[in-house]
Amino acid sequence: MDIKQFEPQRQQVASFMKRLYDRQLTTASGGNISLRLDKDLFCITPSALDKGLLRGEDIAVVTLEGRNLTPHLRLSIETEMHRLLLLARPDCSAIVHAHPTYVSAFTAIKSNGVCAINTHLIAESYYILEDPVMVDYRLMGTVDLAEQVAVQAIDHEVLLLENHGAVALGRSMLEAFDKMELLERAAQMTVITEQMQAKGYEVSPLEQGRLKQLMRMKHGT
Repeated sequence: MDIKQFEPQRQQVASFMKRLYDRQLTTASGGNISLRLDKDLFCITPSALDKGLLRGEDIAVVTLEGRNLTPHLRLSIETEMHRLLLLARPDCSAIVHAHPTYVSAFTAIKSNGVCAINTHLIAESYYILEDPVMVDYRLMGTVDLAEQVAVQAIDHEVLLLENHGAVALGRSMLEAFDKMELLERAAQMTVITEQMQAKGYEVSPLEQGRLKQLMRMKHGT
């Protein structure tokens, strides 16, 4: 197979990885992005390369059965997680996994399995993110983690990985990236509003009626 036909998609992944790094949503060695190429293939950022300097030719092409068609590139340790997510969610084409500072801090907060990031503060956050789900800790890069995330992703598109980072799924690369960026802003707003409350300010998140109205607008029900 001639993988040159996928150069635009590989370049898009490299571009969004640089954007993720430039927005300080991940580190030079952290995070990974994948994009579905067709019914049998996806591409993913590699391991051991500077995430802020990737080019299209640095993006690996992998079959949905797990075979690396670019053996000169070292696959990300989270390739199996991306593969299982794409299989679990055929309606989604892009996955962003990153370790934004505020979001990652919330993955270390004990909250009885409930995401402590408040997405109910502004309409945009809830409309796009809804209520993110927490995934119990599993060792990074393992099949166990990949399977746990894939199961939770069946009915969630924004996931926090305990003591690790976050995953966002989208129907396009822009959609997945936007969710990750907005999740970090929601985490920042959670911290800010809690600090304001401590100083005596009254915080007014969206009440249930408004949340339901947003979901009717989003889902048409």
